[in-house]
Amino acid sequence: MNIAESLELFFNKITLPQTVKDFAEIFKKNGFQLYLVGGAVRDCLMGKDVHDYDFATNAKPEDVQKIFRHTIPVGLEHGTVLVLFQNEEFEVTTFRNADNTFANNINEDLKCRDFTINAFAYDISNGKVIDLFDGKKDLKNKMICAVDNPTARIQEDPLRMLRACRFAAVLEFYIEPKTIDAIKENVQLIQNVSAERIRDELCKLMTAAKPSCGLELMRTTGLLDIILPELMEGFGFEQNRFHKYDVYYHNVYSCDNAPASNLEVRIAALLHDVAKPRTSHEKANDDGNSFYNHEIIGSRMAGRILKRLKFSTAQISHIKHLIKHHMFYYTKEWTDGAVRRFIRNVGAENLEDLFLLRDADRNGNGSKTGIPKAFIDFQDKIREIMEIDSALKVTDLDINGRDLIENFQMKQGPIIGEVLNYLLELVLDEPELNKHELLMEKAKEYYEKKCNYALEQYGKPPEELGKF
Repeated sequence: MNIAESLELFFNKITLPQTVKDFAEIFKKNGFQLYLVGGAVRDCLMGKDVHDYDFATNAKPEDVQKIFRHTIPVGLEHGTVLVLFQNEEFEVTTFRNADNTFANNINEDLKCRDFTINAFAYDISNGKVIDLFDGKKDLKNKMICAVDNPTARIQEDPLRMLRACRFAAVLEFYIEPKTIDAIKENVQLIQNVSAERIRDELCKLMTAAKPSCGLELMRTTGLLDIILPELMEGFGFEQNRFHKYDVYYHNVYSCDNAPASNLEVRIAALLHDVAKPRTSHEKANDDGNSFYNHEIIGSRMAGRILKRLKFSTAQISHIKHLIKHHMFYYTKEWTDGAVRRFIRNVGAENLEDLFLLRDADRNGNGSKTGIPKAFIDFQDKIREIMEIDSALKVTDLDINGRDLIENFQMKQGPIIGEVLNYLLELVLDEPELNKHELLMEKAKEYYEKKCNYALEQYGKPPEELGKF
Protein backbone atom coordinates (compact mmCIF):
# COMPACT_ATOMS: atom_id res chain seq x y z
CA MET A 1 0.00 0.00 0.00
CA ASN A 2 1.46 3.37 -1.02
CA ILE A 3 1.17 6.55 1.07
CA ALA A 4 -1.70 7.96 -0.99
CA GLU A 5 -3.76 4.77 -0.54
CA SER A 6 -2.90 4.74 3.15
CA LEU A 7 -4.10 8.32 3.54
CA GLU A 8 -7.39 7.59 1.80
CA LEU A 9 -7.93 4.68 4.15
CA PHE A 10 -7.15 6.47 7.37
CA PHE A 11 -8.46 10.01 6.81
CA ASN A 12 -11.20 10.80 9.34
CA LYS A 13 -10.79 7.36 10.89
CA ILE A 14 -8.52 8.22 13.76
CA THR A 15 -8.53 5.56 16.44
CA LEU A 16 -7.26 6.57 19.86
CA PRO A 17 -6.39 4.51 22.94
CA GLN A 18 -8.96 4.50 25.71
CA THR A 19 -6.47 6.31 27.95
CA VAL A 20 -6.47 9.30 25.58
CA LYS A 21 -10.27 9.31 25.45
CA ASP A 22 -10.47 9.21 29.27
CA PHE A 23 -7.95 12.05 29.43
CA ALA A 24 -10.05 14.22 27.09
CA GLU A 25 -13.22 13.46 29.01
CA ILE A 26 -11.76 14.95 32.16
CA PHE A 27 -11.14 18.27 30.38
CA LYS A 28 -14.68 18.24 29.02
CA LYS A 29 -16.18 17.60 32.46
CA ASN A 30 -14.21 20.57 33.79
CA GLY A 31 -15.50 22.86 31.04
CA PHE A 32 -12.35 22.99 28.89
CA GLN A 33 -11.57 22.13 25.26
CA LEU A 34 -8.86 19.64 24.40
CA TYR A 35 -7.45 18.85 20.97
CA LEU A 36 -4.91 16.33 19.81
CA VAL A 37 -2.41 18.31 17.74
CA GLY A 38 0.73 18.18 15.63
CA GLY A 39 2.60 15.09 14.59
CA ALA A 40 0.29 12.72 16.42
CA VAL A 41 -2.62 13.69 14.16
CA ARG A 42 -0.40 13.56 11.08
CA ASP A 43 0.83 10.08 11.92
CA CYS A 44 -2.70 8.89 12.68
CA LEU A 45 -3.84 10.15 9.28
CA MET A 46 -0.93 8.34 7.64
CA GLY A 47 -1.76 5.11 9.42
CA LYS A 48 1.43 5.13 11.44
CA ASP A 49 1.84 4.04 15.04
CA VAL A 50 1.70 6.95 17.48
CA HIS A 51 3.77 6.89 20.65
CA ASP A 52 3.69 10.54 21.74
CA TYR A 53 0.44 12.43 22.13
CA ASP A 54 0.54 16.23 22.38
CA PHE A 55 -2.51 18.31 23.22
CA ALA A 56 -3.67 21.92 22.96
CA THR A 57 -6.28 23.37 25.30
CA ASN A 58 -7.95 26.60 26.33
CA ALA A 59 -7.17 25.69 29.95
CA LYS A 60 -4.37 27.73 31.47
CA PRO A 61 -1.39 25.90 33.01
CA GLU A 62 -2.69 26.57 36.52
CA ASP A 63 -6.05 25.08 35.53
CA VAL A 64 -4.39 21.91 34.30
CA GLN A 65 -2.42 21.65 37.53
CA LYS A 66 -5.63 21.95 39.55
CA ILE A 67 -7.44 19.29 37.53
CA PHE A 68 -4.70 16.65 37.77
CA ARG A 69 -2.83 15.53 40.86
CA HIS A 70 0.41 14.58 39.11
CA THR A 71 1.90 17.23 36.84
CA ILE A 72 5.35 18.53 35.92
CA PRO A 73 5.77 22.19 34.84
CA VAL A 74 8.12 21.44 31.93
CA GLY A 75 7.58 24.79 30.18
CA LEU A 76 5.27 27.14 32.01
CA GLU A 77 6.73 30.11 30.11
CA HIS A 78 5.31 28.48 26.97
CA GLY A 79 2.12 27.33 28.68
CA THR A 80 3.18 23.67 28.75
CA VAL A 81 2.49 21.15 31.50
CA LEU A 82 3.36 17.45 31.50
CA VAL A 83 0.51 15.41 32.96
CA LEU A 84 1.10 11.94 34.39
CA PHE A 85 -2.11 10.04 33.73
CA GLN A 86 -2.78 6.30 33.89
CA ASN A 87 0.91 5.44 33.54
CA GLU A 88 1.22 7.76 30.51
CA GLU A 89 2.86 11.15 30.03
CA PHE A 90 0.84 13.70 28.10
CA GLU A 91 2.16 17.15 27.14
CA VAL A 92 -0.57 19.78 27.33
CA THR A 93 -0.06 23.32 26.04
CA THR A 94 -2.41 26.29 26.26
CA PHE A 95 -3.46 27.80 22.91
CA ARG A 96 -0.68 30.18 21.81
CA ASN A 97 -0.07 33.03 19.40
CA ALA A 98 3.18 33.56 17.47
CA ASP A 99 4.41 36.00 20.14
CA ASN A 100 3.97 33.24 22.76
CA THR A 101 0.94 34.91 24.36
CA PHE A 102 -2.15 32.82 25.03
CA ALA A 103 -4.55 32.59 22.10
CA ASN A 104 -8.33 32.53 22.35
CA ASN A 105 -9.06 29.48 20.23
CA ILE A 106 -7.56 26.51 18.41
CA ASN A 107 -7.66 28.25 15.01
CA GLU A 108 -5.33 31.02 16.21
CA ASP A 109 -3.03 28.38 17.65
CA LEU A 110 -2.86 26.41 14.38
CA LYS A 111 -1.93 29.52 12.41
CA CYS A 112 1.38 29.57 14.29
CA ARG A 113 2.35 25.96 13.53
CA ASP A 114 5.37 25.30 11.32
CA PHE A 115 4.12 23.19 8.40
CA THR A 116 0.69 22.36 7.04
CA ILE A 117 1.17 18.64 7.71
CA ASN A 118 1.72 19.51 11.39
CA ALA A 119 -1.11 22.05 11.61
CA PHE A 120 -3.92 19.58 12.21
CA ALA A 121 -6.07 19.45 15.32
CA TYR A 122 -8.33 16.56 16.22
CA ASP A 123 -11.39 17.31 18.32
CA ILE A 124 -11.58 14.23 20.49
CA SER A 125 -15.09 15.11 21.68
CA ASN A 126 -16.68 14.95 18.22
CA GLY A 127 -14.10 13.04 16.19
CA LYS A 128 -13.46 15.78 13.64
CA VAL A 129 -10.14 16.83 12.11
CA ILE A 130 -9.54 20.56 11.81
CA ASP A 131 -7.46 21.26 8.70
CA LEU A 132 -7.26 25.00 8.00
CA PHE A 133 -4.33 24.86 5.55
CA ASP A 134 -5.03 21.88 3.29
CA GLY A 135 -2.61 19.69 5.20
CA LYS A 136 -4.37 16.56 3.97
CA LYS A 137 -3.71 17.62 0.41
CA ASP A 138 -0.04 18.17 1.18
CA LEU A 139 0.14 14.76 2.81
CA LYS A 140 -1.26 13.17 -0.33
CA ASN A 141 1.19 15.13 -2.47
CA LYS A 142 4.07 14.27 -0.11
CA MET A 143 4.92 17.93 0.31
CA ILE A 144 6.44 19.96 3.14
CA CYS A 145 4.82 23.40 3.00
CA ALA A 146 5.08 26.18 5.57
CA VAL A 147 1.86 27.46 7.13
CA ASP A 148 0.79 30.67 5.36
CA ASN A 149 3.97 32.79 5.03
CA PRO A 150 7.20 30.71 4.99
CA THR A 151 9.44 33.65 5.91
CA ALA A 152 7.27 34.58 8.88
CA ARG A 153 7.25 31.01 10.16
CA ILE A 154 11.04 30.74 9.83
CA GLN A 155 11.67 34.06 11.54
CA GLU A 156 9.47 32.97 14.45
CA ASP A 157 11.77 29.97 14.93
CA PRO A 158 14.74 29.48 12.57
CA LEU A 159 15.07 25.84 13.66
CA ARG A 160 12.12 25.21 11.36
CA MET A 161 14.53 25.36 8.42
CA LEU A 162 16.34 22.30 9.74
CA ARG A 163 13.05 20.65 10.73
CA ALA A 164 11.84 20.95 7.12
CA CYS A 165 14.90 19.03 5.93
CA ARG A 166 14.43 16.44 8.65
CA PHE A 167 10.72 15.89 7.90
CA ALA A 168 11.45 15.62 4.19
CA ALA A 169 13.99 12.85 4.85
CA VAL A 170 12.04 10.96 7.51
CA LEU A 171 8.70 11.09 5.67
CA GLU A 172 10.31 10.85 2.21
CA PHE A 173 8.54 14.06 1.13
CA TYR A 174 9.84 17.07 -0.77
CA ILE A 175 9.88 20.72 0.28
CA GLU A 176 7.75 23.00 -1.87
CA PRO A 177 9.60 25.82 -3.74
CA LYS A 178 8.42 28.83 -1.71
CA THR A 179 9.49 27.20 1.53
CA ILE A 180 12.84 26.25 -0.01
CA ASP A 181 13.36 29.83 -1.18
CA ALA A 182 12.52 31.17 2.29
CA ILE A 183 15.10 28.84 3.84
CA LYS A 184 17.79 30.02 1.43
CA GLU A 185 16.95 33.68 2.09
CA ASN A 186 16.98 33.26 5.87
CA VAL A 187 19.66 30.58 6.25
CA GLN A 188 21.94 32.78 8.40
CA LEU A 189 19.27 32.83 11.12
CA ILE A 190 20.19 29.24 12.02
CA GLN A 191 23.15 30.78 13.85
CA ASN A 192 20.67 32.15 16.39
CA VAL A 193 19.53 28.65 17.37
CA SER A 194 21.15 26.86 20.30
CA ALA A 195 23.55 24.01 19.57
CA GLU A 196 21.43 21.68 21.70
CA ARG A 197 18.33 22.19 19.54
CA ILE A 198 20.32 21.73 16.34
CA ARG A 199 21.88 18.55 17.75
CA ASP A 200 18.46 17.13 18.59
CA GLU A 201 17.20 17.76 15.05
CA LEU A 202 20.28 16.12 13.55
CA CYS A 203 19.75 13.08 15.77
CA LYS A 204 16.14 12.84 14.56
CA LEU A 205 17.36 13.13 10.98
CA MET A 206 19.61 10.13 11.62
CA THR A 207 16.47 7.96 12.09
CA ALA A 208 15.48 8.43 8.43
CA ALA A 209 15.88 5.53 6.02
CA LYS A 210 18.25 7.77 4.05
CA PRO A 211 19.64 10.70 6.04
CA SER A 212 21.44 11.75 2.84
CA CYS A 213 18.12 13.14 1.54
CA GLY A 214 17.94 15.60 4.43
CA LEU A 215 21.66 16.33 4.32
CA GLU A 216 21.41 17.15 0.61
CA LEU A 217 18.59 19.59 1.35
CA MET A 218 20.77 21.14 4.03
CA ARG A 219 23.59 21.44 1.50
CA THR A 220 21.54 23.01 -1.29
CA THR A 221 19.89 25.51 1.05
CA GLY A 222 23.16 26.53 2.71
CA LEU A 223 22.39 25.08 6.14
CA LEU A 224 25.21 22.55 5.94
CA ASP A 225 27.78 25.30 5.33
CA ILE A 226 26.87 26.74 8.72
CA ILE A 227 26.12 23.64 10.78
CA LEU A 228 28.72 21.19 9.44
CA PRO A 229 31.22 23.17 7.36
CA GLU A 230 33.83 20.43 7.81
CA LEU A 231 31.57 18.00 5.96
CA MET A 232 31.21 20.48 3.12
CA GLU A 233 34.99 20.49 2.62
CA GLY A 234 34.55 17.12 0.96
CA PHE A 235 32.00 18.34 -1.61
CA GLY A 236 33.59 18.01 -5.03
CA PHE A 237 36.83 16.67 -3.49
CA GLU A 238 37.71 13.67 -5.61
CA GLN A 239 39.25 10.59 -4.02
CA ASN A 240 40.89 7.95 -6.22
CA ARG A 241 40.06 5.21 -8.69
CA PHE A 242 38.88 2.96 -5.86
CA HIS A 243 35.97 5.31 -5.02
CA LYS A 244 32.94 6.15 -7.13
CA TYR A 245 31.99 9.27 -5.15
CA ASP A 246 33.73 12.38 -3.87
CA VAL A 247 34.49 12.62 -0.16
CA TYR A 248 31.21 14.34 0.72
CA TYR A 249 28.93 11.86 -1.03
CA HIS A 250 30.94 8.93 0.25
CA ASN A 251 30.38 10.18 3.82
CA VAL A 252 26.64 10.75 3.45
CA TYR A 253 26.05 7.48 1.60
CA SER A 254 28.05 5.63 4.25
CA CYS A 255 25.71 7.24 6.79
CA ASP A 256 22.75 5.84 4.84
CA ASN A 257 24.27 2.37 5.02
CA ALA A 258 24.77 2.42 8.79
CA PRO A 259 21.88 1.00 10.85
CA ALA A 260 19.17 3.57 11.60
CA SER A 261 18.81 2.12 15.09
CA ASN A 262 22.41 2.95 16.01
CA LEU A 263 22.85 6.73 16.30
CA GLU A 264 26.55 6.68 17.18
CA VAL A 265 27.52 4.41 14.29
CA ARG A 266 25.50 6.56 11.89
CA ILE A 267 27.25 9.72 13.02
CA ALA A 268 30.62 7.96 12.93
CA ALA A 269 29.84 6.92 9.35
CA LEU A 270 28.90 10.49 8.44
CA LEU A 271 32.19 11.83 9.80
CA HIS A 272 34.55 8.89 9.30
CA ASP A 273 36.36 10.44 6.31
CA VAL A 274 35.83 14.08 7.20
CA ALA A 275 39.58 14.71 7.36
CA LYS A 276 40.39 13.45 3.87
CA PRO A 277 40.48 16.91 2.24
CA ARG A 278 42.97 18.05 4.89
CA THR A 279 45.20 14.98 4.55
CA SER A 280 45.24 14.59 0.78
CA HIS A 281 48.49 13.77 -1.03
CA GLU A 282 48.51 13.30 -4.79
CA LYS A 283 50.18 10.08 -5.87
CA ALA A 284 52.68 9.97 -8.70
CA ASN A 285 50.84 7.07 -10.37
CA ASP A 286 47.30 7.01 -11.72
CA ASP A 287 45.65 5.82 -8.51
CA GLY A 288 44.64 9.35 -7.50
CA ASN A 289 44.81 10.96 -4.07
CA SER A 290 45.91 9.23 -0.88
CA PHE A 291 44.94 10.28 2.62
CA TYR A 292 47.56 9.30 5.18
CA ASN A 293 46.40 9.30 8.81
CA HIS A 294 42.97 10.67 7.88
CA GLU A 295 41.40 8.41 10.50
CA ILE A 296 43.55 9.91 13.27
CA ILE A 297 42.98 13.52 12.25
CA GLY A 298 39.35 12.74 11.45
CA SER A 299 38.83 11.42 14.96
CA ARG A 300 40.07 14.70 16.39
CA MET A 301 37.96 16.75 13.98
CA ALA A 302 34.87 14.70 14.84
CA GLY A 303 35.52 15.35 18.52
CA ARG A 304 35.58 19.10 17.95
CA ILE A 305 32.44 18.99 15.79
CA LEU A 306 30.47 16.93 18.30
CA LYS A 307 31.63 19.05 21.21
CA ARG A 308 30.46 22.15 19.34
CA LEU A 309 27.06 20.49 18.89
CA LYS A 310 26.88 19.60 22.60
CA PHE A 311 26.90 15.82 22.29
CA SER A 312 27.59 13.99 25.52
CA THR A 313 31.14 13.14 26.56
CA ALA A 314 30.38 9.43 26.29
CA GLN A 315 28.97 9.79 22.76
CA ILE A 316 31.94 11.87 21.63
CA SER A 317 34.43 9.39 23.06
CA HIS A 318 32.76 6.40 21.40
CA ILE A 319 32.37 8.04 17.98
CA LYS A 320 35.97 9.29 18.02
CA HIS A 321 37.17 5.81 18.93
CA LEU A 322 35.27 4.19 16.05
CA ILE A 323 36.61 6.69 13.52
CA LYS A 324 40.16 6.31 14.80
CA HIS A 325 40.10 2.53 14.31
CA HIS A 326 37.97 2.18 11.16
CA MET A 327 40.96 1.70 8.82
CA PHE A 328 41.86 -1.90 9.62
CA TYR A 329 42.92 -4.44 7.00
CA TYR A 330 43.00 -8.08 8.03
CA THR A 331 44.97 -10.69 6.13
CA LYS A 332 45.62 -14.34 6.85
CA GLU A 333 49.18 -13.37 7.77
CA TRP A 334 47.89 -11.87 11.03
CA THR A 335 49.06 -13.96 13.97
CA ASP A 336 46.74 -14.75 16.86
CA GLY A 337 48.78 -12.28 18.88
CA ALA A 338 48.09 -9.57 16.31
CA VAL A 339 44.36 -10.29 16.51
CA ARG A 340 44.49 -10.11 20.31
CA ARG A 341 46.29 -6.76 20.10
CA PHE A 342 43.61 -5.50 17.73
CA ILE A 343 40.89 -6.57 20.17
CA ARG A 344 42.80 -4.97 23.05
CA ASN A 345 43.26 -1.68 21.21
CA VAL A 346 39.70 -1.46 19.94
CA GLY A 347 38.05 -2.91 23.03
CA ALA A 348 35.88 -6.02 22.84
CA GLU A 349 32.83 -3.92 23.68
CA ASN A 350 33.40 -1.78 20.55
CA LEU A 351 33.91 -4.56 18.00
CA GLU A 352 30.30 -4.84 16.87
CA ASP A 353 29.96 -1.11 16.23
CA LEU A 354 33.33 -0.97 14.50
CA PHE A 355 32.35 -3.72 12.08
CA LEU A 356 29.02 -1.96 11.44
CA LEU A 357 30.96 1.20 10.61
CA ARG A 358 33.37 -0.63 8.34
CA ASP A 359 30.45 -2.30 6.55
CA ALA A 360 28.75 1.08 6.07
CA ASP A 361 32.04 2.52 4.77
CA ARG A 362 32.34 -0.26 2.22
CA ASN A 363 28.74 -0.04 1.02
CA GLY A 364 29.01 3.75 0.82
CA ASN A 365 31.93 3.37 -1.57
CA GLY A 366 29.63 3.04 -4.56
CA SER A 367 31.80 0.53 -6.39
CA LYS A 368 31.80 -2.45 -4.05
CA THR A 369 29.05 -4.92 -3.26
CA GLY A 370 28.74 -7.92 -1.00
CA ILE A 371 30.76 -8.87 2.04
CA PRO A 372 34.42 -9.68 1.32
CA LYS A 373 35.69 -13.06 2.48
CA ALA A 374 38.52 -11.43 4.48
CA PHE A 375 35.89 -9.50 6.43
CA ILE A 376 34.07 -12.72 7.35
CA ASP A 377 37.32 -14.53 8.12
CA PHE A 378 38.40 -11.75 10.47
CA GLN A 379 35.12 -11.88 12.39
CA ASP A 380 35.44 -15.66 12.65
CA LYS A 381 39.00 -15.33 13.92
CA ILE A 382 37.95 -12.78 16.54
CA ARG A 383 35.17 -15.07 17.77
CA GLU A 384 37.65 -17.91 17.95
CA ILE A 385 40.13 -15.82 19.94
CA MET A 386 37.42 -14.49 22.26
CA GLU A 387 36.38 -18.02 23.13
CA ILE A 388 39.89 -18.79 24.35
CA ASP A 389 40.50 -18.02 28.02
CA SER A 390 43.30 -15.52 27.50
CA ALA A 391 44.23 -12.04 28.61
CA LEU A 392 43.33 -9.08 26.44
CA LYS A 393 44.09 -6.39 28.98
CA VAL A 394 46.29 -5.98 32.04
CA THR A 395 43.46 -6.73 34.47
CA ASP A 396 42.99 -10.15 32.81
CA LEU A 397 46.49 -11.23 33.85
CA ASP A 398 46.81 -13.83 36.59
CA ILE A 399 49.04 -11.37 38.42
CA ASN A 400 48.65 -7.80 39.64
CA GLY A 401 50.58 -4.85 41.00
CA ARG A 402 50.20 -5.99 44.59
CA ASP A 403 51.94 -9.28 43.71
CA LEU A 404 54.89 -7.34 42.28
CA ILE A 405 55.16 -5.09 45.32
CA GLU A 406 54.98 -7.96 47.81
CA ASN A 407 57.38 -10.31 46.00
CA PHE A 408 59.96 -7.89 44.60
CA GLN A 409 59.73 -5.00 47.06
CA MET A 410 58.79 -2.68 44.22
CA LYS A 411 57.51 0.76 45.08
CA GLN A 412 54.34 2.25 43.67
CA GLY A 413 55.12 4.02 40.41
CA PRO A 414 55.36 3.70 36.62
CA ILE A 415 57.56 0.62 36.87
CA ILE A 416 54.56 -1.43 38.04
CA GLY A 417 52.58 -0.64 34.90
CA GLU A 418 55.65 -1.16 32.75
CA VAL A 419 56.17 -4.70 34.06
CA LEU A 420 52.49 -5.59 33.74
CA ASN A 421 52.33 -4.30 30.16
CA TYR A 422 55.43 -6.32 29.32
CA LEU A 423 53.73 -9.44 30.68
CA LEU A 424 50.58 -8.68 28.71
CA GLU A 425 52.56 -8.48 25.48
CA LEU A 426 53.97 -11.94 26.22
CA VAL A 427 50.53 -13.37 26.94
CA LEU A 428 48.99 -11.87 23.80
CA ASP A 429 51.39 -14.01 21.77
CA GLU A 430 51.35 -17.02 24.09
CA PRO A 431 48.08 -17.24 26.11
CA GLU A 432 49.35 -20.34 27.92
CA LEU A 433 51.76 -18.08 29.83
CA ASN A 434 48.86 -16.53 31.74
CA LYS A 435 49.52 -18.52 34.89
CA HIS A 436 50.58 -16.94 38.15
CA GLU A 437 53.81 -18.86 38.63
CA LEU A 438 54.98 -18.37 35.03
CA LEU A 439 54.15 -14.66 35.12
CA MET A 440 56.06 -14.23 38.37
CA GLU A 441 59.13 -15.78 36.75
CA LYS A 442 58.85 -13.54 33.69
CA ALA A 443 58.28 -10.49 35.90
CA LYS A 444 61.35 -11.31 37.97
CA GLU A 445 63.54 -11.67 34.87
CA TYR A 446 62.30 -8.41 33.38
CA TYR A 447 62.54 -6.44 36.61
CA GLU A 448 66.09 -7.64 37.33
CA LYS A 449 67.20 -6.56 33.86
CA LYS A 450 65.61 -3.15 34.40
CA CYS A 451 67.32 -2.81 37.78
CA ASN A 452 70.75 -3.77 36.44
CA TYR A 453 70.45 -1.40 33.52
CA ALA A 454 69.24 1.50 35.69
CA LEU A 455 72.02 1.03 38.25
CA GLU A 456 74.73 0.69 35.62
CA GLN A 457 73.62 3.69 33.58
CA TYR A 458 72.22 6.04 36.21
CA GLY A 459 73.27 4.69 39.61
CA LYS A 460 69.63 4.57 40.72
CA PRO A 461 66.90 1.90 40.85
CA PRO A 462 64.19 2.14 38.12
CA GLU A 463 61.57 3.35 40.67
CA GLU A 464 63.52 6.58 41.10
CA LEU A 465 63.90 7.13 37.38
CA GLY A 466 60.31 6.69 36.37
CA LYS A 467 59.35 4.91 33.18
CA PHE A 468 62.19 4.68 30.66
